[in-house]
Amino acid sequence: MKYISTRDSSKDFNFEQIFIKGLADDGGLYVPKSLKRYSSDELYKLENLSYNELSTELINLFSEDFISKEELSSLIKKSYSTFREKEVIKLSNLGEIILLELFHGPTLAFKDIAMQFIGNLYEYYLSKNDKKINIVVATSGDTGAAAINAIKGKSNLNIFVLHPNNKISSVQRKIMTTIDEKNVFNIAIEGNFDDCQNIVKQMFCDLEFSKSINMSGVNSINWARIIAQTVYYFYTYFKLGKKTISFSVPTGNFGDVFAGYLAKKMGLPIDKLIVATNENDILHRAISKGDYVSREVRETISPSMDIQLASNFERLIYYVNNSDSEKTAQIMKKVNQNSYQIEKNNLEIIRKDFLSESCNEQEILDIIKKNYEENNIILDPHTAIGVGAAKKISFNDCVVLSTAHPCKFPDATKNAINKYEKLPEELEYVLNKKENFQVLKNNTQEVKNFVKSKV
Repeated sequence: MKYISTRDSSKDFNFEQIFIKGLADDGGLYVPKSLKRYSSDELYKLENLSYNELSTELINLFSEDFISKEELSSLIKKSYSTFREKEVIKLSNLGEIILLELFHGPTLAFKDIAMQFIGNLYEYYLSKNDKKINIVVATSGDTGAAAINAIKGKSNLNIFVLHPNNKISSVQRKIMTTIDEKNVFNIAIEGNFDDCQNIVKQMFCDLEFSKSINMSGVNSINWARIIAQTVYYFYTYFKLGKKTISFSVPTGNFGDVFAGYLAKKMGLPIDKLIVATNENDILHRAISKGDYVSREVRETISPSMDIQLASNFERLIYYVNNSDSEKTAQIMKKVNQNSYQIEKNNLEIIRKDFLSESCNEQEILDIIKKNYEENNIILDPHTAIGVGAAKKISFNDCVVLSTAHPCKFPDATKNAINKYEKLPEELEYVLNKKENFQVLKNNTQEVKNFVKSKV
């Protein structure tokens, strides 16, 4: 399979190039030149596969020129061997709504599903190449922890994680900053997540710098993460045995819900994808009104979604504009100027696949409280937003992605139900262990200097 940038379709890339690079040199995101679309008969042949087997089949479509199917199968088995659920994910009932629990990995968030795979994929690459890679990643709370867990202690890999200082939960931070490995560097930026993300993008686009440190990225823009996340949409559809299925997806950077869109483009019978946001509601405004103008980021009890510029939205822009990379590049200039309004005809195309809603702080607390009282299930605030969005749209018969374990957000559950959900025993050590992170200004050059001093 060949890949191109959303901003320049004239150059072809292979999987190895787009995996290691992450972000295209022109600032665009990588997408396949063409997609496999499954017929109903072909889907039928996949329905009884285990999670690992299904992962192998789907990911192989995108990476067969990089890794053999047999080696991929072995790598996937290794990646998910540490999960608390044998089949990686778990489906549970919340009244009429079905919860897709994605937090059974080592850092208690859906990010583990892609990150464990990616960590082993880097190791596979480096076993065949005499190189050293420096991974730089921005996190709104969960990506960093998942990436560190997947990459800690691995040879010829360093990881630098930027998080917004004092703007993620204490548990989210401690899961990252208590890791004591020589190849792990935590950086707290005096700013918000969008600032962290912007610094990483500027570092990538400085080609002299990024090439000098052999820089790679594991943010949600990395195509390997998207394809790993696509698997659980297929798996859920097969397990539920419905003719069509809809998903409500709590999302900030549009990566997880884009994975669902990719599954639909590949032939999975998905009806609607509900984009569920908190008060940082740019995605809801974009889909409901065409308004993709960012506002000031608000700090909320769902910090993983405290984002205004959703990086993966560029891929949707590319597809709804008939895969026109030139037009996508023009639109992204408007996005960067904070002046983009989605055209009416494009908005109609988007609404064929997507609905959206947002929840404010009090609504989130009320949802957590109501579901605990009625179902004796504690929801983390992000999952609560997914439930709330489905209820607001009256989409009761749908699957809500449960993206994180509630123990990671003690303040939210304390305020909602006066109760803390305990950390799993194997992670309790983070509560009292010494933290290690560097506080830096919101300045790209300062971060570059820090990274260079460590590689």
